[in-house]
Amino acid sequence: MTFSSIYPYTQETIATYPAHTPAEIERKLALADKVYHQWQQIPLEKRAELMRKLAAVLQQEVDAHATIITQEMGKTLKEARAEVLKCATTAEYYADHIEDMMRPKPIASDAQNSYVSYEAKGVILAIMPWNFPYWQVFRFAIPNVLAGNTGVLKHASNVSGCALAIEKSFITAGFPEGVFQSLLVSSQHLEPVIADRRVQGVTLTGSTPAGMSVASLAGKYIKKTVLELGGSDPFIVLKDADIEQAAKIAVQARMQNAGQSCIAAKRWIVEKTVAADFTARVQDIIHHLQQGDPMLDTTNTGPMARPDLAEDLLKQMNDTLKLGARVLAGGVLEGCNFTPALLADVKPGMKAFDEETFGPLAAIITAENEQEAIRLANKTEFGLGASLWTKDLGKAAVLARQIESGNVFVNAMVRSDARLPFGGIKQSGYGRELSLEGVHEFLNIKTVYIQ
Repeated sequence: MTFSSIYPYTQETIATYPAHTPAEIERKLALADKVYHQWQQIPLEKRAELMRKLAAVLQQEVDAHATIITQEMGKTLKEARAEVLKCATTAEYYADHIEDMMRPKPIASDAQNSYVSYEAKGVILAIMPWNFPYWQVFRFAIPNVLAGNTGVLKHASNVSGCALAIEKSFITAGFPEGVFQSLLVSSQHLEPVIADRRVQGVTLTGSTPAGMSVASLAGKYIKKTVLELGGSDPFIVLKDADIEQAAKIAVQARMQNAGQSCIAAKRWIVEKTVAADFTARVQDIIHHLQQGDPMLDTTNTGPMARPDLAEDLLKQMNDTLKLGARVLAGGVLEGCNFTPALLADVKPGMKAFDEETFGPLAAIITAENEQEAIRLANKTEFGLGASLWTKDLGKAAVLARQIESGNVFVNAMVRSDARLPFGGIKQSGYGRELSLEGVHEFLNIKTVYIQ
């Protein structure tokens, strides 16, 4: 079996990679387990020093890494550069703060001394998607490797070059071989890896069906999981919002990475009295987006990652139109290029409302008042991120508690940040990445009681 990397903009095959054989996978798992027992004994300060070197490697080689990202999944080169640099910044952040995050927590009890110790567990398997092929991997790898675990990566098959380049970056930075490795293996051949006694946890970022499959397997073998899955995130604009700023951020939050983001602002829920103004503003911004060659700095929106994904999005749009929605902009498909689209008159029961639309397609939903806006926001099986726009911050604090989501950003675009825990509820998954909570997910939270 081989995995092909195809440049989405031209559909040219740029590389092929042979899948690892069962014997090769066994050697990698054996090495990851062996190195784990050595790695966790290395002082935390030394691990942090190596992580700072990894940040420097990413910064020095940013253009090479960004080019691989763009060629394999099509995002614009400037977006790819920003993704790589975000990984470097996050590596520096955790190197500076991991000691505090790992510090034992004293607990008052009837013992002479009692506390919680946070300790590494072993080999952690990461199953990662193609849409942010560096960031999704590094936000798992950085805290786990620093904490003393070792990592093995099963990346999406269309970004095998990214997977191998990430592994190489750890070696270049001076990490021992085996601390972080990539497995080139298909999803259907993954069960033996999940079942392996040396694998102590599984983290997945991907679609909800993928999460269901992996969670079922992990549960079968009693493996801890963290799942960051799909989303149909609401972008709620109340009548007292800064409409100009809300429109600008709405387009950015929906159309960046060609709309291929779990936390993209997919459903724009706007109070009726400002809906016309908001619609006119976002329509004008979308009209001026430049779609084309992702290697050019003048391009705002690159192609989607694969033709089948673009065709799926077109079908979702057409099915929505059949039920009464209107196209105000875009929606033309050519190869992997889907022109940024804006739909109006979208309602529950339409695919653009009910399903995750993973591409450059925005849907405007009108709400009579703020109570209906919150009700519409929660009328979804997903719960990953929500954005709420209002000038009344007291009201925002009350409404934020009513929104069923793992993240609520007020007057700002939803984003992942190393300082903040990130994850979803409902069909968007469970567990958290990043921040203190993310560091502790795959550690042994050990109670120590001394009488």
